[in-house]
Amino acid sequence: MLRKSIFIAATLLASGQVLAQAAAPAAEESPWSGAASLGYLSTSGNTDTTSYNTKFGVDYTSGEWKHGFAGSANGSVESDVTTAEAYKAGWKSEYNLTEHDFLFGTVDWRKDRFSGVDQQVSEAIGYGRRLIDTPKHLLSAGLGVGHRQADLADGTSESGVIGRGNIDYSWKFSETAGFDQNIVIESGSDNTYIESQSAVRARLLSDFALVFSYTIKQNSDVPVGSEKTDKFTAISIEYAF
Repeated sequence: MLRKSIFIAATLLASGQVLAQAAAPAAEESPWSGAASLGYLSTSGNTDTTSYNTKFGVDYTSGEWKHGFAGSANGSVESDVTTAEAYKAGWKSEYNLTEHDFLFGTVDWRKDRFSGVDQQVSEAIGYGRRLIDTPKHLLSAGLGVGHRQADLADGTSESGVIGRGNIDYSWKFSETAGFDQNIVIESGSDNTYIESQSAVRARLLSDFALVFSYTIKQNSDVPVGSEKTDKFTAISIEYAF
């Protein structure tokens, strides 16, 4: 009788635990996500050089909406003389029409002290589509129209209507490594701006990863004496949340 009572009690206890676990609500996924990275290199000897790069991005997802803000800064100093200095900040909002189709709006600000285009601001709206959406591969493209205002290195200014196109691709090699490729093209009557960012990341531990990136920025029309293309190579540590 005692054994039978113990068995019944144990069975009821186990059943209660199962029911409690089943009834417990699943933890809600946070609508916030993002990443921040920092890279720094200093050399001394015959030439003293210091270079830095920093980047961050924050996304907020709610229902059919997704909003994102991102920024970056990089520079270089050689023998106490600044040889590179560039900044970037941008906002993008997306509204899902279907599982694959969405509308977007963007605002981007770029400044580069050593570029033929000292500063430019662009705004655009358009349509995008996720062409591939699998656990390993994500490919999306967008096409839109907008306006751009630019200050050139020679002191003149330009403004006008632009067409905007972008391609974003992510490839997840494994649970700890991946590759990202982002291309943006803004074309107007005065200038065509192209920016390509390639990055390979490998997780070191927990939420930290090592990132190797390569960025190309090109303006088709720049003042005489200025280079059309700027290239940036960076190695940094990234924290994702």
